[in-house]
Amino acid sequence: MCGIVGLFLKDKALEPQLGALLTDMLVTMTDRGPDSAGIAIYGNGAAGKAKLTLQSDTPDADFATLADDLGARLETPVSLRRKDTHAVLDLPEDQIETARAALTDLRPGLRVMSDGARVEIYKEVGLPRDVAARFDLSAMTGTHGIGHTRMATESAVTTQGAHPFSTGSDQCLVHNGSLSNHNNWRRKLKREGIRIESMNDTEVGAAYLTWKMREGASLGEALEGALDDLDGFFTFVVGTSDGFGVVRDPIACKPAVMAETDQYVAFGSEYRALVNLPGIETARVWEPEPATVYFWSH
Repeated sequence: MCGIVGLFLKDKALEPQLGALLTDMLVTMTDRGPDSAGIAIYGNGAAGKAKLTLQSDTPDADFATLADDLGARLETPVSLRRKDTHAVLDLPEDQIETARAALTDLRPGLRVMSDGARVEIYKEVGLPRDVAARFDLSAMTGTHGIGHTRMATESAVTTQGAHPFSTGSDQCLVHNGSLSNHNNWRRKLKREGIRIESMNDTEVGAAYLTWKMREGASLGEALEGALDDLDGFFTFVVGTSDGFGVVRDPIACKPAVMAETDQYVAFGSEYRALVNLPGIETARVWEPEPATVYFWSH
């Protein structure tokens, strides 16, 4: 099952509503995935700064002095914004990898959800409505975002197994379907130095795109490569710092619908996820074609 939603805003006037619109879309997809939920929000970045979004099973202990502890290790100021079991660290962009390494020593139990100038990823086990409320997702602003509701069929119901997955700076991916050759690609991508931290096949899909783009491919070219290299059935919705992409496998057995107006491009696993969007009654609505890459960028 699983449910995917995505919203790419063309109209800046809608940016304050991004979180609210995505939350409504996400909750509508609850019966496609009641086990866990997650959302990636692309907000505004600051020059020279980056964000590191973290998750902890013991947030009171892990986050209490984390900014000071990490700042002392990096010898640079670090700020922390906590949201329930997650926290976003703001730090110089050239310190991201150093900070990741320091965190494995300072707080070995932390999980990194995402890093980049703009993206923040929040995900947890539970009903989408409850997950959204825990992180106050409806109040978030930004230019585009992607959400996922999960019904676990091949792995445990855990935070680590929830979507979205991020394996590169400002990149994320959600997936509905199943990959049959993910173990082979997991081994290959790890040899190529791509970071993969779970056994979820979706993270391999995200890592594949990270690797292709590291090798010089555009998002569109990376998605086209996935059609040749990744076996199985899948619908991918992908975010980058300024882009939003969709691709379905050649069989396209997983449901998908898109809508576009002068204000936005939207994706849903079902049309009912889109019905409360502004101007949806006059939108161009279509089912994305099999083995066809769609992408937009600012």
